[in-house]
Amino acid sequence: MYAERASRLTGAVVWTNTPTGPGTGRVLPDGCMDLLWYDGRLLVAGPDTRAHVTDGAPGRWTGIRFYPGTAPTLLGVPAHELRDRRVDLTDLWPADRVRRLTAQVNAAPDPASGLEEAALSRAADTEPPDPLLRRIVAALDAGRPVAATADELGLGARQLHRRSLTAFGYGPKTLARVLRLGRALTLARDGTPLAETAARAGFADQAHMARDVKELAGVAPGELLGLRG
Repeated sequence: MYAERASRLTGAVVWTNTPTGPGTGRVLPDGCMDLLWYDGRLLVAGPDTRAHVTDGAPGRWTGIRFYPGTAPTLLGVPAHELRDRRVDLTDLWPADRVRRLTAQVNAAPDPASGLEEAALSRAADTEPPDPLLRRIVAALDAGRPVAATADELGLGARQLHRRSLTAFGYGPKTLARVLRLGRALTLARDGTPLAETAARAGFADQAHMARDVKELAGVAPGELLGLRG
């Protein structure tokens, strides 16, 4: 069973997931990074370029999903170093620091609130992310072309690419595709016919959407609509 709520950390989402039975799961790329808790351990999920298929391990998973581009500042590591990876937090931070943080999360009333408090505390002690990053996300999520986005923000193409690698884990073209996938799924899950979904989400046509969804999610749109993104 999956549930989520808005976090007190701006733009973040707190979620929990407890598998109801055996079988694999599918986590779709969304331009975000997550701090995870599972079985008393803390892990980090990097930005995905394709669906991450889970092994259906029993037990409760909890996470805080950071707004795109904000996690690298909080974690102190460029996003591209964690692209398509899940790593223990001890791979990024000193072991004694992770032990203290893990103990705090485990001692909280529930791991979700513990993770949220840890993220809020870290954010309070860290310089805020570059506000330009939100403008990049907003422009690409609105369907603006990458070249037009760079021009509007006063960036060269190489500058935009470098900033995107550090903040999002991949270049702006990949980020635009990932965000477009999210728009399409939102429309389709709200009952919009697939042909209309393709047009409104910014695909050339329904066939283009089907190819892109299959490449990013690993399954066809019709199958994906029955899965949790």
